[in-house]
Amino acid sequence: MTAVREAAVADLPDVMNVLDGAVLEADAAAVRDAIADDDVLVAVSGDGERVLGALVLDGDHVDAVAVRRRRRGQGIGTELVEAAADRRERLTAAFDADLRPFYEGLGFTLEPADESGRFRGER
Repeated sequence: MTAVREAAVADLPDVMNVLDGAVLEADAAAVRDAIADDDVLVAVSGDGERVLGALVLDGDHVDAVAVRRRRRGQGIGTELVEAAADRRERLTAAFDADLRPFYEGLGFTLEPADESGRFRGER
């Protein structure tokens, strides 16, 4: 069982670990600023002790969403995006083609972003 909450500054090392584990480029100072702006959500274990996933917003844009490798496929990323959607009237995202089914399943309308095979979506 997981719970989603706003990240606290104390969560920064765990958030960076999750993002790094997903090979996402993230600047620690920018993530710290996003935490201060309440723009980072974390999915935590039922006991609240372990950060299992993180989502970083830049306004209405999903800048990054990642889940620990061993916890992928358990709906944690979906929980994070749904929680972000509850906080925003609209969400946008830009992502590689392999994430297309994930964002389609969350109700994003998709379009090619460029010739590189990346997509952008809005919900």
